[in-house]
Amino acid sequence: MVAVVPSAMEKKAQTMKQYPRVAVVILNWNGRFFLEKFLPAVYNSNYPNVEFVVGDNASSDDSIQFVTTHFPTVRIVRNTSNLGFAGGYNEVLKAVDADYYVLLNSDVEVTPNWIAPVIELLENHPDMAAAQPKIRSYYQRDHFEHAGAAGGFIDHYGFPFCRGRMLHVIEKDNGQYDDACEVFWASGAAFFIKRHCWELSGGFDADFFAHMEEVDLCWRLKLAGYRIGYCPQSVVYHVGGGTLAASNPKKTYLNFRNSLFMMQKNLPFLQAVWVIFARMWIDFIALAHFLIAGKPKDAWAISRSHQRFFLDFFKTAKKRKRHNQKFGTKGIYHGSFIWAFYVHGKAYFSQLNPRNFL
Repeated sequence: MVAVVPSAMEKKAQTMKQYPRVAVVILNWNGRFFLEKFLPAVYNSNYPNVEFVVGDNASSDDSIQFVTTHFPTVRIVRNTSNLGFAGGYNEVLKAVDADYYVLLNSDVEVTPNWIAPVIELLENHPDMAAAQPKIRSYYQRDHFEHAGAAGGFIDHYGFPFCRGRMLHVIEKDNGQYDDACEVFWASGAAFFIKRHCWELSGGFDADFFAHMEEVDLCWRLKLAGYRIGYCPQSVVYHVGGGTLAASNPKKTYLNFRNSLFMMQKNLPFLQAVWVIFARMWIDFIALAHFLIAGKPKDAWAISRSHQRFFLDFFKTAKKRKRHNQKFGTKGIYHGSFIWAFYVHGKAYFSQLNPRNFL
């Protein structure tokens, strides 16, 4: 009897069947510089069953021409206008077929084996919808990075923070957060999500445009009974501020506005009423701080965010859904982490009282 030896193509097909299908999707808007710098490492990622997609938000530079010339096997999905981070991904992912979506910022440098550990974590936990890798700073490579660090949380008043990053204090990575764990939100800089969970949730809220949309999505997934994870075995390096700088008044506007939208959508009604009321007074303190610091545009951005919140109040109210609230509160810090930071001097996540997390 003659033994049948599989061909190289057959072996490759058998290997790919053992791995879930992953689509790494980079949303681009005039990002030629970052694509040229970071796409080669993404393209050479060590994962056998992966497709690379660049979704374009109607760029006016030559970034897409660069990709098609130098990476002809990378698929291009074009939006007809700039739909922002939220709307842009919603539209692009309609054209992507995979078991897992990986939403990757164009200003992220990946390591060769960054995909498999996160996929393995999600595969091993059927109730885990999304996860993120460890995110370090591209410029300070032994430190965490602002947008995600070692997993995201929020406090009682809707302010996000991370393990490894509290306000402007960013920790050095000494292995203190090398435990895979459940978090409240996963960073949009390198966001892994199961396709069926993306479709179940409806994806991002396009009205957010950019900023906080991943926090809102994770909150909605948690309300539906899913968990969000952090995987330290996967490491990426994020530049940060590639589209909007941290000091940009538009970013201030989006962060403050979207935070109010998010709480109105996801908190129980009575809790939302008094928490948003308290949050607005906290925002007024921030507004006064910007004025004293000589940043009137940022102060005006906060004022505009409140105006827009009230103008869109009934539109946002229609997005509220009935969910089991016991699932949606795990990971929320009971109290103000800003108060803990400035009044009690707790500048590191590890200094927060674990009992204050609901």
